[in-house]
Amino acid sequence: MDAAEAIAMLLDPRANHEPVPAYAALHRHGPVVQAGKGYYFVSGYAAVAAVLRDPAMEAYDAKRLDAQWSDWRDNRAVALFADSMLRTNPPQHTRMRRLAAGVFTARRVAALREVISAQVDEILDALPPGEADLVSHLTYPLPIGVITALLGVPAADRGRFRQLAEALTAVLEVRWTEEDRRRAHDAALELEEYFTHLVALRRAEPADDLVTALAAAHDAGGEQLTGAELMGNLVLLLVAGFETTTNLLGNGIVLLLDHPELAKRLTPKLAPAYVEEVLRIESPVQLTERYTSRPTVVGGTELPADAELVLLLGAANRDPARFPDPDKFNPFRTELAPLSFGAGAHYCLGAPLARLEAQIALPALLRRFPDLALNGRPTRRPRMNLRGWSSLPVKLRK
Repeated sequence: MDAAEAIAMLLDPRANHEPVPAYAALHRHGPVVQAGKGYYFVSGYAAVAAVLRDPAMEAYDAKRLDAQWSDWRDNRAVALFADSMLRTNPPQHTRMRRLAAGVFTARRVAALREVISAQVDEILDALPPGEADLVSHLTYPLPIGVITALLGVPAADRGRFRQLAEALTAVLEVRWTEEDRRRAHDAALELEEYFTHLVALRRAEPADDLVTALAAAHDAGGEQLTGAELMGNLVLLLVAGFETTTNLLGNGIVLLLDHPELAKRLTPKLAPAYVEEVLRIESPVQLTERYTSRPTVVGGTELPADAELVLLLGAANRDPARFPDPDKFNPFRTELAPLSFGAGAHYCLGAPLARLEAQIALPALLRRFPDLALNGRPTRRPRMNLRGWSSLPVKLRK
C-alpha cells in the first residue's frame, strides 16, 4: 500500500475499519504526507505532539466551517459541536474550558474511586450466567452511569443515550454519508430538547452537578456561557464522557483476552501501565484536526497558512520512531505517553476519569472471572475515528 492508497482507505466511510496497515504505509513516507492542496495527514508521533501543543494551530471552528460549508448551521449535530469546547479557539475555548474545569476537578474525580468500584461490583454481580455481551453489560453501562451522575442526569434516562450518541458522533468522522448526516441531525435535536428540560429542572432544583453549574454560569448574564455554548458543552460532556471510555474498556478487554499470558499478570497495581498501553495500541479516538494560522514547518515539511492537518493519533501511537515494535501489546514499556487524549490546550478534560474507570474495571473483571474467554470474535463499530466494538460476546467462567 502506498501513501495515496493509505489516505484513500482512511477517507472512505465504507473502509474495513482496520487502519493499522494504512498507518504503517504512511510511516514509510515520513511524518507528514500531503493529500491535496493545503491538505495533509500527520502520522509521526513527534509531529502530532508538536501540532497539538502549538498555540498557533487552530481547531475546526465556526470560521473555518463558514469558509468550507455554507449551510452547516442547518445540521444541529455540527452546530452543537461548533458551539462547544471541542471546536472553538481562544478566547472562547479558554473561557469555556475554565468553567468546565472548575467543576470537573481532580478532587471530584478522585472522590469517585469508591463509587466506580461499587458500580463495577454491582455490574459484575448482575452479569448473566454463562455468556454475555460485555458492551451491553459492562463497557457501556459503567461509563454512562458515571458521566450521567456527574452531569446530574437521572438514572432512569440513561438508556436512551447509546443510540443517540452513536448517531450524533458520525459528524466527527473524516467522511460521512448523507444518511449519517440526517441521523446525526435528528439525534442532536433530541439531545438538545432533553437538556433544555433538564436545565429547567436544575434551575428549579439545583444540585451538586455539572448541569447546575453550567446553567448557573449562563444565568450569570451570558458573558460566561451563552445559551448555545451551554447546549453544545452539555452534549459534548455527555457524549465524550462515555463514548471514549466505552471504547477504552472494550479495547482493553479484547487485548487482554487475546494475550492471556499478560491478562494473568494484571493486578490493580499494574493497571495504570496496562491502561496506558491499551490507550496507545488501540486509541479510542483515532484522529483530530487542526489548521495552521500562519506558514510553519511540521515534521520537516513546509506548510502554508490555512492548511488543514488530519492528526492521526492512532498512527502516532504506533510510530516505530517512538515505540519499538509498535504493533506489539506490551504493558511493560517505559515512557509511554500516548497521544490518545490529545495534548495542549484541547487535552481531554475527562482523561483522568476514563483512565480511573479502566484501571478499576479491567482487573476487577479478570479477578472475578479468571477464565474469561471470547465467545467468537467481537464485532467492530462501523467507524474509523471512534474505534471500539459494537458487541463483545464472552464466556463467563469463574
